[in-house]
Amino acid sequence: MHCAEAKIQCHLCETTDPPLHCDICDIYLCKKCVGEHFTDVSKEHKVVQIEQKGSTSICQKHFQNICYLFCEQCDIPICTLCVHAGEHLGHIQVNIKWKTIETLKEPLQRDLKELKESIYPKYKKIASGIPIQKAGLKENSQKFTSAIEQHGEKLHREIDDIISELKSDFLEMDSKCEDVLSKQEDEITRTISKIKQAIADLEIVINSDDVAIVSTYRSRNAEFRKLPPKLMVSLASFTPLEANKKQILKQLGYLSVLSFNKEEHGDIKDSPDDESSPLDRKLIDEPNIITDINAKHGDGELRGVACLTDAQIWTCGQDNILRLYSLQGGILRSIQTRSGNHPSDIAVTRNGELVYTDYIDRTINIVKNENVETLIRLVNWKPLRVCCTSSGELLVVVDSDDGKQTKVVSYIGSTEKQSIQYDESGKPLYSPGGMKYITENRNQDICVTDEKAQAVVVVNRAGKSRFTYTTLPNPPEGGFHPYGIATDSQSRILTAVYDTIFVRIHILDKDGQFLRYIDNCDLDVPSVLCTDGRDNLVVAASRTKNVKKVQYCM
Repeated sequence: MHCAEAKIQCHLCETTDPPLHCDICDIYLCKKCVGEHFTDVSKEHKVVQIEQKGSTSICQKHFQNICYLFCEQCDIPICTLCVHAGEHLGHIQVNIKWKTIETLKEPLQRDLKELKESIYPKYKKIASGIPIQKAGLKENSQKFTSAIEQHGEKLHREIDDIISELKSDFLEMDSKCEDVLSKQEDEITRTISKIKQAIADLEIVINSDDVAIVSTYRSRNAEFRKLPPKLMVSLASFTPLEANKKQILKQLGYLSVLSFNKEEHGDIKDSPDDESSPLDRKLIDEPNIITDINAKHGDGELRGVACLTDAQIWTCGQDNILRLYSLQGGILRSIQTRSGNHPSDIAVTRNGELVYTDYIDRTINIVKNENVETLIRLVNWKPLRVCCTSSGELLVVVDSDDGKQTKVVSYIGSTEKQSIQYDESGKPLYSPGGMKYITENRNQDICVTDEKAQAVVVVNRAGKSRFTYTTLPNPPEGGFHPYGIATDSQSRILTAVYDTIFVRIHILDKDGQFLRYIDNCDLDVPSVLCTDGRDNLVVAASRTKNVKKVQYCM
């Protein structure tokens, strides 16, 4: 038979257009041949009208057997052999005729409804946002390409002005030199004229026989014996400095590191109909402690915490071991510092690599796989606290060797990008020395707690002052002493504050306005903070070395 033009024939007598079909044997039959077909007793047969072809349920395990029952637990048709084999013992089995096609289609209808009303619209919504992102990308590209070109033109103008000034200075120096030489030339010319006159006068006297003329001669040679000084001219010259790309980049500016952050939408089945953005997470009235573990770091204090994942936390203390804990308190990894010194602080990069500062060794180090590599070695400065930014940079609080200066330095890899030390009026932003903690807000503000100055100092990405938080209108007795600091997905700022009675967490909005306290965590002083990907607060009590995860928003 060939494709669509072939006609259906009875399997036994080849009569065309037979009205019947055996679903078990998958053959066509005419009415006369049905009886002959049933003579094959090696298997069951189910002959139906051709319009009902395929309506018979065939057992998927015992092929060629008809399914007369339906197992409710397994949700499949079964045959008598399945029952006799005891495979569905204790299961509810119903006559398959009761299980109508409409009943079997119910889950299909539910799937169709979910696909059409929930899954498909959400995918469409996500897809519709991509052209907007592309348009924003194009607009951003045009904006910053134009800014780069304008900056380049400005620098070119400044360079042209500098070149013009250099040329003008050079010509002025040439002119001064020429004036000096011309003046000396005029003086020598006048002297030569006097010498010529003296020669002529003396020749007249020598050629005269008049005693009176000869006796009145007065020598002028002494006047001319002292020769004029030889003017040594040091000609102006230009020494070009070798162009260094890194130095030029420091003057020109930097591009931030390109980053791609995936914000998971989650399982549609587990999400509410009105999906809420992480930016909609509200503060809850009664924060609660999700987990509480003890981090073992010898006899000293706990110095830093950093979330690797929502279930794994790096810690460091006053020993030379960095430890990765699970939320159950088990130690998953241990890394020894390169120098053997205790670390000052730790942070986790976007790639999940651990970074730590070594105050004594003046280094900033990174852990790649199981190896510790020195990323930066400072000169005349010592690194204290560190954090990783959303763009992949490192922000480091550093102290000068003499302890009289403190600043924040931004690094791209091992290259210094920016130094933040003074405000617009030239005054130091941070007090020298003392305890400080640092983090970057979601809006890219740089937030530093300055315990010595009793303030939280916040500057924007360019290092310009945004605000300084120095507690509420009625400061606590004993002063305001901020220590650890963290931020969340809503750009809220959380800082652990000691007020001589107990430690509590101050929550501020992105503009420094006080929102509320978290004061039921039983903390000691000082305390270090970080947040995980779900906006849970990780609080590490320095002295007791208890690490607690606190839910404060929903």
